[in-house]
Amino acid sequence: MPPGRPIHSQIRTNIIEILFYLGRGYGYQIAKIYNELFPEVTQRSIYYHLRKGEKTKEIELNTIEEEKGDFSWGNTVEKIYYTLGTAAKPNGETRIEDYLKKHGYSLEPQLPKKKFTKFVDKFRKGKYLK
Repeated sequence: MPPGRPIHSQIRTNIIEILFYLGRGYGYQIAKIYNELFPEVTQRSIYYHLRKGEKTKEIELNTIEEEKGDFSWGNTVEKIYYTLGTAAKPNGETRIEDYLKKHGYSLEPQLPKKKFTKFVDKFRKGKYLK
């Protein structure tokens, strides 16, 4: 076993399960769902695991959208949407699916994007187009 902290995290695993059914979601939305289904954690912890998931390729940044409205801090809010990454291994927990259906979320179960073979990677980079 390598030295240091283990890479695996139960919080990140639960976030991956939520993203599996949502398709894509932003931090606050994921935190609200997470705290309804699992032992409560802080939003800071959720955002930490979203960023850590990006580094481990389990979670990908999808889009950053600006939404206008009347918020206590101003007129706009920036929502960073996340999806499953290539290294994600969701199990498909049914209690998450049931919760999301019950609360009116549109479900878009999404499997992680498949990894390309080395040949396809090289082909895309133009090494076999000569």
